[in-house]
Amino acid sequence: MTADYDIDNFYSALVEHGLVVPTAVKGTYGRGPAFERIVRGFNAIIDRIAQADGAQEVMFPPVVPRALVEKMGYLDSFPQLAGSVHSFTGSEAQARELAERVHAGNRWEDLLSPTEVMLAPAACYPVYPAFSGLLPGNGRLITVMNWVFRHEPSDEPTRLQSFRMRELVRMGRPGDVLAWRDDWLRRGLELLRGLGLPAESDVAADPFFGRTGKMLAANQVEQRLKFEILVPVISLDKPTAICSFNWHQDHFSSTFGIRSPDGAVAHTACLGFGLERVALALVKTHGFDPQAWPQDVRAQLWP
Repeated sequence: MTADYDIDNFYSALVEHGLVVPTAVKGTYGRGPAFERIVRGFNAIIDRIAQADGAQEVMFPPVVPRALVEKMGYLDSFPQLAGSVHSFTGSEAQARELAERVHAGNRWEDLLSPTEVMLAPAACYPVYPAFSGLLPGNGRLITVMNWVFRHEPSDEPTRLQSFRMRELVRMGRPGDVLAWRDDWLRRGLELLRGLGLPAESDVAADPFFGRTGKMLAANQVEQRLKFEILVPVISLDKPTAICSFNWHQDHFSSTFGIRSPDGAVAHTACLGFGLERVALALVKTHGFDPQAWPQDVRAQLWP
């Protein structure tokens, strides 16, 4: 295990060993072949678990309708994290002006217009409207993997602007959904500890914006709506969240008309593994050369 928790040294070692590839923008580094092999190996473990649980796999593009982000209330709670997609829709004269500004090193973004899409802020967001209506008898279990965007530029290698989340989404009766969340909190800890990670769980809150957000976060903690699984990666005192569990109660189901078989408003919950963060936690714990990792860990990731 690499015991040094210096952010710069950890990032430099990741680069030196070819695990990540630097770019010009904070939080957007490339991933080398060994890094991607770790991500694919862990994602395959979740594939096997999801298949055994009878989860329905769906895929969505890394952009979502602007109207969906608005309807979900994301801009009320997390405007600081949102990523909006803009494109050029102007005239030839404006196109020439845009090019002239670019070549002169001047700002040009005011010549773009908002499109109908935004960068996906969460992998699960497109799931809820896609499965609105009456649920089957036992509810639904959906699994999805997608690229997610959060505007958090940082030198810290675990805090990325663009990263992948592997999620499981449970929809059903309130008791069933809460029991699923609690069971997966146990299963998630067992899974990550089985890979040799010093994982612990704790109640958590989302990074809501502003003074009102502080009250929302306090309420989230008080109701125990969010848990995280934490592993020391860049700090021993402030471990990194590599997996999160959110019980939405009826927030999304009432918004999108998701109903239990008896017609009552259903509940939803989701869990998400941050694939890059899991990979970094494994590197921090076992070292920069996956070929030298413990055999039992390698056997699980690459059977």
